[in-house]
Amino acid sequence: MKKILLTLLLLNSALLAEINVAVSYPFIAALTKTVGGDKVEIVTLAKGNWDPHFVVPRPSLIRQVSRADLLIINGGGLEIGWMPPLIRQSHNRHIQPGTKGFLDLSQFLTLIDKPTSVSRANGDIHPEGNPHYVTDPYVMPKLANAIAQRLSEIDPDHSTEYQNNATTFEKKWQINLARWEKEMAPMKGTELIQYHELFNYFLKRYGLVSVGNIEPLPGINPSSRHTLELIKYMKAHNVKLILQDVYHSSKTAKYIAEKTGAKEILMPHDVDAVHEADTLTHLYDTMIKRITQ
Repeated sequence: MKKILLTLLLLNSALLAEINVAVSYPFIAALTKTVGGDKVEIVTLAKGNWDPHFVVPRPSLIRQVSRADLLIINGGGLEIGWMPPLIRQSHNRHIQPGTKGFLDLSQFLTLIDKPTSVSRANGDIHPEGNPHYVTDPYVMPKLANAIAQRLSEIDPDHSTEYQNNATTFEKKWQINLARWEKEMAPMKGTELIQYHELFNYFLKRYGLVSVGNIEPLPGINPSSRHTLELIKYMKAHNVKLILQDVYHSSKTAKYIAEKTGAKEILMPHDVDAVHEADTLTHLYDTMIKRITQ
């Protein structure tokens, strides 16, 4: 009887076993939970309202990565300043680059804005291209399928469930995409400026045009001269929208808005960047609502 009970306990434990997944950003956590369901236990290393370029690799994050069976990152060089130390100091052989426990989502997409040359004179540019693809909702089904495939490799017993979850997500997502296309259609051709080239994928998807950045170069704070040039251009070309992200100072954007009569819009770039964007669907709902109203 004891042997039978022990066997049942072991079988039950195996059925309840979860894959420990560490992800770099909240949007990846949302996708992974959608695909993995109750088969995954997720820890998110960065918060949605943080600057995604700069995360301190604290000991608590190292411990979380050390316990992971799978590490999923945005890629495209976005985590280059903080992820390598976490991976190295975790001493976790399962999540090293090149293993099935390491998943770089940028490898499933074609990045835009790839520089023709790389130089510090051009600011903090990303050699692989613009890594902020999360602002394009159309990439999400591709990423969901990539996550399903990797979970299936790690946990083949539940492969069908992961694939079915990804398929269900894609079907529902197509309904959202059609709705967002309709809502954004009147904005096509609208000119605007943004603080950082954070929303280029969103703008390209819906046909909006960025005519300038508040940053004179990526990662460089705005100068008075550059700010005045932007104001002059916006007045001359009647540019009336400014996209401001949540983690840079909005002081310059507010000043430009005051001088030009433009509308400053605080735009979320990730799940939980603002309180309304508490799910993946709500992220794009919030972006579109704020820019169209």
